[in-house]
Amino acid sequence: MAGIAIVLDLLKKSHNKHTFHAPSSLSSAAALSAVATAPFASRFLFGSFEPRVAYCDAAAALDDDYLAAIRKVSADALQFEPPTYIPSSKVYNIQPKPLFSAFEFRALAMTTVRSLLMFYLPLLEPKPASEDDDDFLNNAAEEGRADLIVPLKKSVKQIARETTVVTTRRVLERLAISYVSQRMAWKLLKDVPQSTLRKAGRGWSTHVYIYKVSQTTLRGHFLGIAASWTVQVGIEIYRCVVRYVKPKPEEEDEEQVEIAEQAKDLGNKVVGITVRCGASLVFAAIGAGICSCLIRPSTGQWIGCALGDLAGPMVVSICLQKTLQADG
Repeated sequence: MAGIAIVLDLLKKSHNKHTFHAPSSLSSAAALSAVATAPFASRFLFGSFEPRVAYCDAAAALDDDYLAAIRKVSADALQFEPPTYIPSSKVYNIQPKPLFSAFEFRALAMTTVRSLLMFYLPLLEPKPASEDDDDFLNNAAEEGRADLIVPLKKSVKQIARETTVVTTRRVLERLAISYVSQRMAWKLLKDVPQSTLRKAGRGWSTHVYIYKVSQTTLRGHFLGIAASWTVQVGIEIYRCVVRYVKPKPEEEDEEQVEIAEQAKDLGNKVVGITVRCGASLVFAAIGAGICSCLIRPSTGQWIGCALGDLAGPMVVSICLQKTLQADG
């Protein structure tokens, strides 16, 4: 009761003076009320129940100059020491291969060996024996010389064609970097076997994995097919122009008819080349997706892409032949 009387006396005095200091008055009032909660007679048994009250007014020490100094230090730190965190937007590291990579020693040697084997291996096949042995002995030397020269010419043409295709692809890569978005250019120039190896470790189901690998192969193989299509169409156009510039000695009327036929023939050849290249691209993507599941991802993707690239034009040719035979 004595404590309550002391608190009431203090409140009266503060009310009469019309002054009230919030921090000091509240802290003292809280301390006195806490003292009053425990009777004087029981303090020797239970001890003092006075709670500890702390008052903090640290905000009063922060002025505008101090805050401005903190902002300046933070701005200087961000300006001279750039952050090392990973940005939210993905950075595409595009590294195109050299423009004349087809003429490097290793690539040119592999192209030469492959072209020579392509045209010289059929000569090793045994030929059926002819009935006239005398004619065979007389013409053996001439046939041998002709068979060795013709494949050599074809091999040189094949080497020139393959190097032209690779160089055209490098030109298309640079055009893609310049005129296509950075994201699409990165997908077109991506290392597909390494991307397949990364996809294998993501725990996808089989059908999702095959779809993703086929999609990546379709994009990564597109520039190669486009380069091959460009070279083949260019060769056909060159042949048509040469025939037009150097025509055979014929009558004028027949020559005009021949020009119209050559233009029609050129259009049919361009359509055929387009169909074969499209089939090659689609079958290469499907073969890469399937073989990447059967073999090691990177090796399987490469093998499946090569097999599909070869099988696509063959399948289309067989289907077209059967269709034409059925129509006929």
